[in-house]
Parts: sequence; structure tokens; C-alpha cells
Amino acid sequence: MMSRTPLTRRTLLTALAGAGVATLAGCEPARTATAEPAVAVPDPLLVEVDGGMTVLRGTNRRTVPHALATADGSALWASAAAGADTTLARIDTGTGRGSVPITLPGRWLPQAVSTDGTTVALTPDAHGATDRPAGRTASPVLVVDSTGIRHRLRLRGNHVPEAFSADHTGLFVLEWLPAAAPDRYRVRVVDLATGAPGPLSTRNKTPVPPGAEEEMRGDGRQAVLAPDRRVLYTLYTHQADHRHTRDLVSGRPGNVHAFVHTLNLAERWAYCVDLPHPFGEAAAAGHAMAISPDGTRLLVVDVASGALAEVSTEELTVRRTAVLAAGPGGTGHAVAGRDRLFVGAGPTVRAVDLATLRAVDTWPVREPATGLVLSPDGRRLHVGQPAAVSWHDTTSGAELGRVPVPGLVGLGGLAAPA
Repeated sequence: MMSRTPLTRRTLLTALAGAGVATLAGCEPARTATAEPAVAVPDPLLVEVDGGMTVLRGTNRRTVPHALATADGSALWASAAAGADTTLARIDTGTGRGSVPITLPGRWLPQAVSTDGTTVALTPDAHGATDRPAGRTASPVLVVDSTGIRHRLRLRGNHVPEAFSADHTGLFVLEWLPAAAPDRYRVRVVDLATGAPGPLSTRNKTPVPPGAEEEMRGDGRQAVLAPDRRVLYTLYTHQADHRHTRDLVSGRPGNVHAFVHTLNLAERWAYCVDLPHPFGEAAAAGHAMAISPDGTRLLVVDVASGALAEVSTEELTVRRTAVLAAGPGGTGHAVAGRDRLFVGAGPTVRAVDLATLRAVDTWPVREPATGLVLSPDGRRLHVGQPAAVSWHDTTSGAELGRVPVPGLVGLGGLAAPA
């Protein structure tokens, strides 16, 4: 199901253990039992660990168990059980300071956060939006900002919040069908003023006709947010016999194995960019996607076959394709800089020149990669690995440093500067 991705979708989403969430918890100097000198991480990182999110900054690490990060990594929304109720606070990842906790009646977990980081949707049982939920016929949702509860929703059916509209008046949700025994889902938008869910528009901004909403059965592999935070791109694979809205409207047959679902958060329309063969044929985990820093192109790779596609975000078409050497399989990761795309799979990182889409270098890393994050200046590539993070020179691939991180699941992205 949905993979954990660098601050472009959602992180680990469950309750914050303990009563206090006013500051980042669990400050731990990164020292070994033999008191060897601590190694300083050169860039502040958000690291997903078992049960929570850790901020690595210099030689220190601070953990908020089970928190949801904002898109830019500047804050964490964290909830905590308080008797029969829940407290919720917004924590600054640069200073560690938190807002005054808000008390919410009942038990709630953060599920989706607005792209500006100011508003959060909470549900009783948060998880990845495309992870199949248990059957249910009603879905309670709270929408909260720093002033308190803004909306109380009880949606008929089986809904999971995914993202907010850019103007905060709509909440995009995945509606799972059938509600009591879900096996597929469709993207809808809830009008927060009325609480009523409805269909999205097509790319030409016309309403989707009844019966023409796309229903997905495959894997939502990864999502990335455009740099301007107006568009959310999600990579879907294994969509055998899938029919897009445009096919349903026109009556054309559909048989799509992989595509990029484009969701415009400002204008509330969706469009799917089909990916060519062999995308979607191999395991979903081997697919990865990255967006260029200027937001003009998406790079999609399948590490098993070596297939690489460049998608124009303006034209919403596949502009170029290339074939890299087939990798060892396993889980793929990707991040794009100004001139290079970095692809991690197994104990290998590959550098791809974006002008030619050709691999220009291959570096070994000590263990299989679990995530990639570029430094703000593009000079260092941080590589998550089981129980460790290493960082490498982006020109030579040389390892510049390494710190142990027990329980590491993946890299969440860059945290705010101090």
C-alpha cells in the first residue's frame, strides 16, 4: 500500500504517548556507550522511526512519538491522550517550542495537514490515506487550527482525509467502496461549509458526470507536492483494467498499469498522466517519483526494469523516456536536484544527468537505502539506511559522515533551521 514519503504526503499518524506536547520530547545526545565524540549531522533532518518522528540537529536528536509533519518540515502536529480526551499542539521543529495545547473531546489522531501547515484534519484511527481502512458506514472528522475546532464532520460512508484545498474551504478525501467491505476508492472533495462530499472537476474545470468518477484498486505508491503547493501528484501502480474519467465519459476501454494522478488543490480538478510500459508491471515498491526544484517536471523511475520517464507538469504528458541499467529490485527512492536525479535501491545510489536522462555515476552505500534527502545547497545527499543515516558528496558520492538512528523507518525531509 502507500509508502512513507518525504513530507509530500503524511508520516506516521497515531497518538503521542504521554501527557505533554508543549516541546519536543526525548532529547538524546548522539553518543555511544564508549563516549566517543558525537558526529554532527550537517543539515537538520526529520527522520521517521518506529512509532514517531525524530529531529536530528547537529549532535542532538529529539523525538515526538507519532507526529504529523507539515509539508515544509517546519512544524509537527502532535496529539496526546488526556484521560478520555485528546490534546493537540503544533511544535516548531527549529526551536522545539509548541503552541498552547488544544483539548479535543474524545480520542483523535492527526491525519492530514493543510499545505501552509496551519490546519489539520483528525480522525479516530489515522493511517496512510491509501491503506485500506476497516469497514464502516460513517467517518467522523475534526478540522482544527490554532484557535480550536473549526468543523465537526460525520461523513456517511468510509472516508479518509487526504489534503486540504488551497483556500481551506474543501477537504479532499478518499471514499472507500463498498463502505462496509472496501476494495477500491475514489477521490472526492468535501465542502467544509456544508459537510457534503462531491466529485472533482475535469482538467477543463467541468463537473465530472455521475458514474464517471475514477475508482482505484491498485497501489498508491508515493506522492509529492509541487513547490508552489498548489498541486499534489500521486503515483499509482497495478491498475489493471483501470478506466480514467476521460475514458468513462468517452466510452473508450481502459487498461492502465501505472499513472500519475494530478490533483489541483487550488482549482479542485484532477487529471491522470498515463505511464508507458513497463511501468506498473513490476512490484509497486520499486517505483519512485521526484519533482524538480522548479516544479516543471516529474521524474518517475522503476528500479526493477530501469525505466525512467520525465513528465511535463505544464503539459501533463510524458515528454521523454530513458532506460537505466536494471537494478537489484527492492524499494526505490528518488530525489531531484537542479541538474541531477538521485535514485536509491538496495545498497546503491545512482546519479542521473537531467539534461540527457543518462546515469553518470553509481555509488555503493553500506546498507539498503530507505530514503534520500538533498541538503538545501545541493552539495550533500542524505541516505537513510536501516538504523543509520549517512551523508555523501553529491559530486563524488564519497561518504562524509554517518550517525546511528535505532528504529529508523525512512527519511521525512529537512527540518526547519534553528
